[in-house]
Amino acid sequence: MRPMLLASVSAAVLALVALASPSSAADAAFNRIATFNVVENLPAGTDPAKSTAAEIITFTEDGNTLIYSDSPGQRIGFIDITDPAAPKPAGVVALDGEPTTTVVIGGKAYVGVNTSESKSKPSGHLAVVDLATRKVEDKIDIGGQPDSITKSPDGSYLAIAIENERDEDLDDGALPQMPAGNLTTFEVKNGRVVDESRKVIDLTGLAAVAPEDPEPEYVDINSRNEVVVTLQENNHIVVVDLPTGKVTAHFSAGTVDLDQIDTKKDGVIDLSGSKKAVPREPDTVQWIDDDRFVIANEGDWKGGTRGFSIFDKTGKLLFESGNAPEHLAVRLGHYPDKRNKKGIEMEGAEVATFDGERLIFVASERGSLVFVYRDKGGAEAPELLQVLPGGIGPEGLIAIPARELFVTAAETDLRKKGGIGSVVTVYQRQPGAKPAYPTIVSADGPDGLPIWWSALSGFAADAKEPGKLYAVTDSAYAQARILTVDATATPARIVAATVLTKDGAPAKGLDLEGIAVRPEGGFWVVSEGNPENKEKATQNLLLRVDADGTVAEEIALPEAVAAQAGRFGFEGVAVIGSGADETVWIAVQREWKDDPKGFTKLIAYKPADKSWGYVRYPLDASAKGWVGLSELAPYKDGLIAIERDNQIGSDAAIKKLAYVSLKGVTPVVLGSEDKPAELTKSEVKDLLSLLQAPHGYVLDKVESFAIDANGNAFIVTDNDGVDGSSGETQFISLGKLD
Repeated sequence: MRPMLLASVSAAVLALVALASPSSAADAAFNRIATFNVVENLPAGTDPAKSTAAEIITFTEDGNTLIYSDSPGQRIGFIDITDPAAPKPAGVVALDGEPTTTVVIGGKAYVGVNTSESKSKPSGHLAVVDLATRKVEDKIDIGGQPDSITKSPDGSYLAIAIENERDEDLDDGALPQMPAGNLTTFEVKNGRVVDESRKVIDLTGLAAVAPEDPEPEYVDINSRNEVVVTLQENNHIVVVDLPTGKVTAHFSAGTVDLDQIDTKKDGVIDLSGSKKAVPREPDTVQWIDDDRFVIANEGDWKGGTRGFSIFDKTGKLLFESGNAPEHLAVRLGHYPDKRNKKGIEMEGAEVATFDGERLIFVASERGSLVFVYRDKGGAEAPELLQVLPGGIGPEGLIAIPARELFVTAAETDLRKKGGIGSVVTVYQRQPGAKPAYPTIVSADGPDGLPIWWSALSGFAADAKEPGKLYAVTDSAYAQARILTVDATATPARIVAATVLTKDGAPAKGLDLEGIAVRPEGGFWVVSEGNPENKEKATQNLLLRVDADGTVAEEIALPEAVAAQAGRFGFEGVAVIGSGADETVWIAVQREWKDDPKGFTKLIAYKPADKSWGYVRYPLDASAKGWVGLSELAPYKDGLIAIERDNQIGSDAAIKKLAYVSLKGVTPVVLGSEDKPAELTKSEVKDLLSLLQAPHGYVLDKVESFAIDANGNAFIVTDNDGVDGSSGETQFISLGKLD
């Protein structure tokens, strides 16, 4: 049977636009209503600098408390969501090992705890936590390293995947690596685990790949008390009858041929690649009903098909997503180009019924997205409903239909690198609402494939056509590109892409951070240099670019001035005047060596006589991190700048638009001993409330601003090319500034 595929990629962007406008009050959308930072729940005396995680998540039976596993901290954490829009820290329970998964039956939480001395000597136990007292009341040895634990819908069984995972550093991670894993089950009666009911179900001899070393990854139980188990590295699926402990079916997860995917780690998202016979190697599995289940095909060894599949329990493939989720990730700017071996790496899944509709949630760990589908039954392809921003690396997914809630746990903690820590995100299903995300998507290019984009770092507005903007992408990619944006659409749409070329080939070594439209046609763009880079120092450049992307002129700073530059250089560009009076203004992000503390330069370049001048811009001070400029745009008789700190989340304090008048201001010659004018600024708009409004964490890099031909203003955030970032981009319309 030929597997059914999702709707064509050429229609996907239209579907996303249509989803932003529900057709009737009966339609509904999930929207993010809160983000909880795990670090807020640390117990007293804990070093807040140590890594935290929220990996797998569940909830108490009343739906008012979330429970997440924090493996680095060897604890489970509790979050009070009595008011889901205002989650509160509710304490932790310390464990004697690393928790993997937790389930709740009645007033008890059952936690799989890994206590392994090494990969070759795995061990673990099942911890029973009383939810009222928050104490571990029992520990049941399970003879190996638990990965996933689940409960039956009626609460009568527990099933535990004892993975005994391989050592990836041993023999390149090749299997077999003993001891073998197994499936361990228990009956639960009257709130107690019945110890004598334990069954250790042998899964050896089933898979074609390393049959002597099964590595169970994930388990789920249907209403008939049948458990489905994924053997990820073995690329195999097993179905077991719990009352008897017998294997009733087992089969290979199979392979997929992937076309129109990106396969090279070259700083370009090129969807012309292909991979043949890729093993699915599924991670999470979830029953859709008593006969069908969905698998998220992460891969862990040789496989990973970057998508998800639906099987029935006889092993019949009913649906294969193919490349459709990846193409959607590209459209949304979430494709992780630096991880092309396994692409967006699907890992988490959840299935639940909301208002009579069976919904399938599938999470991309590396793309930091959750895809929401409506199950259509049988072998019919599921219907894409929306895509949610999932935090960084969403793995744990849980639905709470009784409260119209959906929750993700994102385990990645990037605080040591200046990023956000692990978070738990709460979404609410809102009847009649429009999806708040995405805020910007791409259309198809001439080849019929999604226009790839990410890392938006500068804006300019078309001088004549309202709602038409131009954006540049930065050094997250090897190609410097100018994107055309239709800001009149909801979500905004990237409708064209132009590659900058030099001598007939794509220009290299550029870090575009600003763009301005030239009065005579074409563009001015600036490339930020880094003279302090020990491996490959680069210089700050002003480039005159033709409309077709050809670099017509490359202009460097005078040598004596360039010698004063630091690693924070050209960051925005704007044009005032035309002809002989045309002046190109360039924002330098932070102080250079010849600037007094707290001041940076606005550099003026006059193309008519190739002269350079400058004035000084006063920067705000910040209690944390640094403050600098990220953008320039002409406004009235002066300029509007984005001034921001480099802080993220709750630490963010300065994200604003500031206006400086140039009336009566004469720049002094760049590099001269003359004292430059110090501009007086006034705040135009504080952007913090706008960045908080999506109920995520405040994104640090609001880097682009423009005012269109009708006087409407727009900002957008830079997602760093999904590298050390959730990939989330917020495109926000400010309306008319006056």
